[in-house]
Amino acid sequence: MIKFPIDTEKVTIEALKDELLDSMEVSVDVLRLDKIHLVVSGNKLYKLYYYLEDAIAQNKMTITFGGAYSNHLAATAKACNELNIPCIGMVRGEEPPNLSHTLQFCKENNMQLVFLSRDEFTKLKNEEVIQRFEVQYGPHILIPEGGYGKKGVEGASFISSYYDLHAYTHICCAVGTGTTIAGLIETSNFKLQTSNFLGFSALKGLNDFPDRIKYLLGEEQGKCQFISDYHFGGYAKKTNDLIDFMNAFYSKHHIPTDFVYTGKMFYGVMNLINKGYFLQGSKILCIHTGGLQGNLSLENGTLIF
Repeated sequence: MIKFPIDTEKVTIEALKDELLDSMEVSVDVLRLDKIHLVVSGNKLYKLYYYLEDAIAQNKMTITFGGAYSNHLAATAKACNELNIPCIGMVRGEEPPNLSHTLQFCKENNMQLVFLSRDEFTKLKNEEVIQRFEVQYGPHILIPEGGYGKKGVEGASFISSYYDLHAYTHICCAVGTGTTIAGLIETSNFKLQTSNFLGFSALKGLNDFPDRIKYLLGEEQGKCQFISDYHFGGYAKKTNDLIDFMNAFYSKHHIPTDFVYTGKMFYGVMNLINKGYFLQGSKILCIHTGGLQGNLSLENGTLIF
Protein backbone atom coordinates (compact mmCIF):
# COMPACT_ATOMS: atom_id res chain seq x y z
CA MET A 1 0.00 0.00 0.00
CA ILE A 2 1.39 3.41 -1.00
CA LYS A 3 1.72 5.80 1.92
CA PHE A 4 0.88 9.25 0.64
CA PRO A 5 -0.38 12.30 2.58
CA ILE A 6 -3.80 12.67 1.01
CA ASP A 7 -6.92 13.25 3.04
CA THR A 8 -9.69 11.08 1.63
CA GLU A 9 -11.92 12.13 4.53
CA LYS A 10 -12.17 15.55 2.88
CA VAL A 11 -13.87 14.05 -0.18
CA THR A 12 -17.48 15.14 -0.18
CA ILE A 13 -20.50 14.99 -2.44
CA GLU A 14 -22.11 18.42 -2.65
CA ALA A 15 -25.49 19.21 -4.14
CA LEU A 16 -25.75 22.28 -6.37
CA LYS A 17 -28.55 24.72 -5.58
CA ASP A 18 -29.54 26.55 -8.74
CA GLU A 19 -32.69 28.07 -10.20
CA LEU A 20 -31.94 26.43 -13.55
CA LEU A 21 -31.91 22.99 -11.99
CA ASP A 22 -35.19 23.65 -10.23
CA SER A 23 -36.86 24.91 -13.39
CA MET A 24 -35.68 21.91 -15.44
CA GLU A 25 -36.41 19.48 -12.58
CA VAL A 26 -32.98 17.85 -12.53
CA SER A 27 -30.40 17.56 -9.75
CA VAL A 28 -26.61 17.89 -9.89
CA ASP A 29 -24.19 16.58 -7.27
CA VAL A 30 -20.42 17.16 -7.34
CA LEU A 31 -17.86 14.62 -6.14
CA ARG A 32 -15.14 16.91 -4.71
CA LEU A 33 -11.98 14.92 -5.42
CA ASP A 34 -10.14 18.24 -5.67
CA LYS A 35 -10.06 18.35 -1.86
CA ILE A 36 -7.76 15.39 -1.23
CA HIS A 37 -4.46 17.15 -1.98
CA LEU A 38 -3.39 20.55 -3.29
CA VAL A 39 -1.37 19.13 -6.21
CA VAL A 40 -1.97 15.38 -6.46
CA SER A 41 -5.68 16.05 -6.42
CA GLY A 42 -8.75 14.80 -8.18
CA ASN A 43 -8.09 11.79 -10.37
CA LYS A 44 -4.29 12.12 -10.41
CA LEU A 45 -3.12 9.85 -7.60
CA TYR A 46 -5.68 7.21 -8.56
CA LYS A 47 -4.35 6.96 -12.11
CA LEU A 48 -0.76 6.93 -10.84
CA TYR A 49 -1.32 4.46 -8.03
CA TYR A 50 -0.36 1.16 -9.64
CA TYR A 51 2.51 2.64 -11.62
CA LEU A 52 3.99 4.06 -8.42
CA GLU A 53 3.35 0.82 -6.57
CA ASP A 54 5.39 -1.00 -9.24
CA ALA A 55 8.19 1.56 -8.97
CA ILE A 56 8.42 1.07 -5.21
CA ALA A 57 8.18 -2.72 -5.36
CA GLN A 58 10.81 -2.98 -8.11
CA ASN A 59 12.98 -0.14 -6.78
CA LYS A 60 12.91 1.65 -10.13
CA MET A 61 12.67 5.23 -11.27
CA THR A 62 9.72 6.49 -13.32
CA ILE A 63 9.60 8.16 -16.71
CA THR A 64 6.51 9.98 -17.88
CA PHE A 65 5.37 12.58 -20.40
CA GLY A 66 3.44 15.81 -20.69
CA GLY A 67 3.28 19.41 -21.83
CA ALA A 68 4.46 22.61 -20.20
CA TYR A 69 1.24 23.00 -18.19
CA SER A 70 0.56 19.33 -17.52
CA ASN A 71 -1.35 18.47 -14.34
CA HIS A 72 -0.03 14.95 -14.81
CA LEU A 73 3.63 16.03 -14.75
CA ALA A 74 3.08 18.17 -11.66
CA ALA A 75 1.24 15.40 -9.83
CA THR A 76 3.82 12.78 -10.77
CA ALA A 77 6.69 15.01 -9.65
CA LYS A 78 5.05 15.71 -6.29
CA ALA A 79 4.05 12.09 -5.68
CA CYS A 80 7.46 10.72 -6.62
CA ASN A 81 9.21 13.31 -4.48
CA GLU A 82 7.04 12.42 -1.47
CA LEU A 83 7.69 8.71 -2.05
CA ASN A 84 11.43 9.10 -2.78
CA ILE A 85 11.07 7.74 -6.31
CA PRO A 86 13.49 9.28 -8.87
CA CYS A 87 11.58 10.52 -11.91
CA ILE A 88 12.09 11.97 -15.35
CA GLY A 89 9.56 14.09 -17.18
CA MET A 90 9.67 14.12 -20.97
CA VAL A 91 8.29 17.53 -21.95
CA ARG A 92 6.59 18.30 -25.26
CA GLY A 93 8.40 21.16 -27.04
CA GLU A 94 11.76 22.88 -26.96
CA GLU A 95 13.02 24.23 -23.64
CA PRO A 96 11.73 27.80 -23.22
CA PRO A 97 13.79 30.70 -21.85
CA ASN A 98 11.46 30.80 -18.85
CA LEU A 99 9.86 27.68 -17.46
CA SER A 100 6.11 27.60 -16.89
CA HIS A 101 5.01 27.54 -13.25
CA THR A 102 4.19 23.85 -13.74
CA LEU A 103 7.65 22.91 -14.98
CA GLN A 104 9.31 25.04 -12.30
CA PHE A 105 7.24 23.17 -9.73
CA CYS A 106 8.35 19.86 -11.24
CA LYS A 107 12.00 20.89 -10.94
CA GLU A 108 11.48 21.98 -7.34
CA ASN A 109 10.14 18.49 -6.68
CA ASN A 110 13.27 16.87 -8.12
CA MET A 111 11.85 15.79 -11.47
CA GLN A 112 14.52 15.72 -14.18
CA LEU A 113 13.12 17.49 -17.23
CA VAL A 114 14.01 16.36 -20.75
CA PHE A 115 12.68 18.55 -23.55
CA LEU A 116 11.68 16.92 -26.82
CA SER A 117 10.65 18.48 -30.10
CA ARG A 118 7.02 17.94 -30.97
CA ASP A 119 8.12 15.53 -33.71
CA GLU A 120 10.16 13.50 -31.21
CA PHE A 121 7.29 13.57 -28.75
CA THR A 122 4.86 12.08 -31.28
CA LYS A 123 7.22 9.13 -31.74
CA LEU A 124 7.22 8.16 -28.07
CA LYS A 125 5.01 5.13 -28.67
CA ASN A 126 7.59 3.72 -31.07
CA GLU A 127 9.13 0.53 -29.69
CA GLU A 128 12.62 1.63 -30.70
CA VAL A 129 12.22 4.83 -28.69
CA ILE A 130 11.12 2.86 -25.63
CA GLN A 131 14.13 0.56 -25.97
CA ARG A 132 16.39 3.61 -26.24
CA PHE A 133 15.03 4.89 -22.94
CA GLU A 134 16.02 1.61 -21.28
CA VAL A 135 19.58 1.96 -22.57
CA GLN A 136 19.84 5.69 -21.90
CA TYR A 137 18.21 5.90 -18.48
CA GLY A 138 18.32 2.36 -17.12
CA PRO A 139 15.52 0.23 -15.61
CA HIS A 140 12.36 2.26 -15.04
CA ILE A 141 8.59 2.19 -14.86
CA LEU A 142 7.13 3.94 -17.89
CA ILE A 143 4.01 5.96 -17.08
CA PRO A 144 2.14 6.97 -20.24
CA GLU A 145 0.97 10.57 -20.60
CA GLY A 146 -1.97 11.17 -18.28
CA GLY A 147 -1.56 7.69 -16.79
CA TYR A 148 -3.19 6.28 -19.93
CA GLY A 149 -3.25 2.50 -19.76
CA LYS A 150 -4.84 -0.41 -17.97
CA LYS A 151 -2.98 0.29 -14.74
CA GLY A 152 -4.36 3.82 -14.86
CA VAL A 153 -7.87 2.46 -15.39
CA GLU A 154 -7.48 0.07 -12.48
CA GLY A 155 -6.43 2.94 -10.23
CA ALA A 156 -9.18 5.26 -11.47
CA SER A 157 -11.76 2.60 -10.71
CA PHE A 158 -11.22 3.37 -7.00
CA ILE A 159 -13.07 6.65 -7.53
CA SER A 160 -16.41 4.86 -7.84
CA SER A 161 -16.15 3.78 -4.20
CA TYR A 162 -17.06 7.34 -3.19
CA TYR A 163 -20.57 7.27 -4.65
CA ASP A 164 -23.59 5.03 -5.09
CA LEU A 165 -23.94 4.41 -8.81
CA HIS A 166 -27.62 3.48 -8.44
CA ALA A 167 -28.39 6.96 -7.09
CA TYR A 168 -27.62 8.65 -10.42
CA THR A 169 -28.90 8.55 -13.97
CA HIS A 170 -25.76 10.21 -15.37
CA ILE A 171 -22.09 10.34 -14.38
CA CYS A 172 -20.16 13.25 -15.95
CA CYS A 173 -16.40 13.52 -16.22
CA ALA A 174 -13.88 15.65 -18.12
CA VAL A 175 -11.90 13.68 -20.69
CA GLY A 176 -8.26 13.99 -21.69
CA THR A 177 -6.84 10.52 -22.32
CA GLY A 178 -10.09 8.75 -21.38
CA THR A 179 -8.43 6.80 -18.56
CA THR A 180 -10.53 8.15 -15.70
CA ILE A 181 -13.91 7.67 -17.31
CA ALA A 182 -12.84 4.18 -18.41
CA GLY A 183 -12.14 3.37 -14.75
CA LEU A 184 -15.58 4.62 -13.75
CA ILE A 185 -17.24 2.58 -16.49
CA GLU A 186 -15.28 -0.55 -15.64
CA THR A 187 -16.55 -0.69 -12.09
CA SER A 188 -20.12 -0.04 -13.18
CA ASN A 189 -20.28 -3.12 -15.42
CA PHE A 190 -21.40 -2.43 -19.01
CA LYS A 191 -24.59 -4.41 -18.46
CA LEU A 192 -25.79 -2.17 -15.61
CA GLN A 193 -28.68 -0.11 -16.89
CA THR A 194 -29.01 2.56 -14.19
CA SER A 195 -26.46 5.15 -15.31
CA ASN A 196 -25.11 6.74 -18.45
CA PHE A 197 -21.59 8.16 -18.63
CA LEU A 198 -20.90 11.50 -20.30
CA GLY A 199 -17.30 12.32 -21.17
CA PHE A 200 -16.64 16.02 -21.88
CA SER A 201 -13.60 16.41 -24.10
CA ALA A 202 -11.01 19.02 -23.11
CA LEU A 203 -9.27 18.51 -26.45
CA LYS A 204 -10.22 19.47 -29.97
CA GLY A 205 -10.40 16.61 -32.45
CA LEU A 206 -10.21 13.70 -30.01
CA ASN A 207 -11.65 11.47 -32.71
CA ASP A 208 -10.26 8.19 -31.42
CA PHE A 209 -12.20 8.20 -28.15
CA PRO A 210 -14.19 5.02 -28.96
CA ASP A 211 -10.94 3.24 -29.82
CA ARG A 212 -9.39 4.40 -26.56
CA ILE A 213 -12.29 3.02 -24.52
CA LYS A 214 -12.16 -0.27 -26.42
CA TYR A 215 -8.41 -0.56 -25.79
CA LEU A 216 -8.68 0.33 -22.11
CA LEU A 217 -11.67 -1.86 -21.34
CA GLY A 218 -11.70 -4.48 -24.05
CA GLU A 219 -15.25 -3.37 -24.76
CA GLU A 220 -17.02 -1.08 -27.17
CA GLN A 221 -17.91 2.45 -26.09
CA GLY A 222 -21.11 1.08 -24.60
CA LYS A 223 -23.11 3.55 -22.58
CA CYS A 224 -20.48 6.30 -22.62
CA GLN A 225 -21.59 9.36 -24.55
CA PHE A 226 -18.69 11.45 -25.83
CA ILE A 227 -19.41 15.20 -25.73
CA SER A 228 -17.03 17.20 -27.94
CA ASP A 229 -18.78 20.59 -28.09
CA TYR A 230 -17.15 22.26 -25.10
CA HIS A 231 -13.39 22.23 -25.69
CA PHE A 232 -13.29 26.04 -26.21
CA GLY A 233 -10.72 25.79 -28.98
CA GLY A 234 -8.67 22.84 -27.76
CA TYR A 235 -6.43 21.69 -24.94
CA ALA A 236 -5.65 24.50 -22.47
CA LYS A 237 -7.54 26.95 -24.70
CA LYS A 238 -10.04 29.33 -23.17
CA THR A 239 -12.44 32.13 -23.98
CA ASN A 240 -13.86 35.01 -21.97
CA ASP A 241 -17.15 33.11 -21.90
CA LEU A 242 -15.48 30.16 -20.13
CA ILE A 243 -13.67 32.40 -17.62
CA ASP A 244 -16.87 34.34 -16.89
CA PHE A 245 -18.70 31.07 -16.31
CA MET A 246 -16.01 29.76 -13.93
CA ASN A 247 -16.17 32.96 -11.87
CA ALA A 248 -19.97 32.93 -11.78
CA PHE A 249 -19.99 29.22 -10.89
CA TYR A 250 -17.64 29.89 -7.98
CA SER A 251 -19.69 32.86 -6.78
CA LYS A 252 -22.84 30.76 -6.72
CA HIS A 253 -21.54 27.37 -5.56
CA HIS A 254 -18.15 28.09 -3.94
CA ILE A 255 -16.53 25.37 -6.06
CA PRO A 256 -13.27 26.28 -7.84
CA THR A 257 -12.71 24.84 -11.32
CA ASP A 258 -9.79 24.84 -13.75
CA PHE A 259 -9.92 26.19 -17.29
CA VAL A 260 -8.31 23.09 -18.86
CA TYR A 261 -10.73 20.38 -17.69
CA THR A 262 -13.35 20.89 -15.02
CA GLY A 263 -14.46 24.38 -16.04
CA LYS A 264 -15.29 23.04 -19.48
CA MET A 265 -17.16 20.05 -18.08
CA PHE A 266 -19.32 22.11 -15.72
CA TYR A 267 -20.02 24.62 -18.49
CA GLY A 268 -21.10 21.76 -20.74
CA VAL A 269 -23.31 20.14 -18.11
CA MET A 270 -25.11 23.37 -17.26
CA ASN A 271 -25.48 24.27 -20.94
CA LEU A 272 -26.96 20.87 -21.77
CA ILE A 273 -29.38 21.17 -18.86
CA ASN A 274 -30.50 24.55 -20.20
CA LYS A 275 -31.03 22.99 -23.64
CA GLY A 276 -33.23 20.24 -22.20
CA TYR A 277 -30.74 17.45 -22.91
CA PHE A 278 -31.53 15.74 -19.61
CA LEU A 279 -35.00 14.39 -18.93
CA GLN A 280 -36.97 15.68 -15.96
CA GLY A 281 -36.01 13.74 -12.86
CA SER A 282 -32.44 13.16 -14.03
CA LYS A 283 -29.91 12.84 -11.22
CA ILE A 284 -26.45 13.91 -12.38
CA LEU A 285 -23.11 13.37 -10.66
CA CYS A 286 -20.14 15.45 -11.82
CA ILE A 287 -16.66 14.18 -10.96
CA HIS A 288 -14.40 17.09 -9.96
CA THR A 289 -11.02 15.81 -11.16
CA GLY A 290 -8.92 18.55 -9.56
CA GLY A 291 -6.12 20.06 -11.63
CA LEU A 292 -6.50 23.51 -10.11
CA GLN A 293 -2.75 24.13 -10.34
CA GLY A 294 -3.28 24.80 -14.05
CA ASN A 295 -4.96 28.10 -13.18
CA LEU A 296 -1.63 29.48 -12.01
CA SER A 297 -0.75 30.07 -15.66
CA LEU A 298 -3.49 32.72 -15.86
CA GLU A 299 -2.82 36.38 -15.18
CA ASN A 300 -3.50 37.52 -11.63
CA GLY A 301 -7.08 38.67 -11.29
CA THR A 302 -8.43 36.52 -14.12
CA LEU A 303 -10.25 34.32 -11.62
CA ILE A 304 -11.87 35.43 -8.36
CA PHE A 305 -10.68 32.34 -6.47
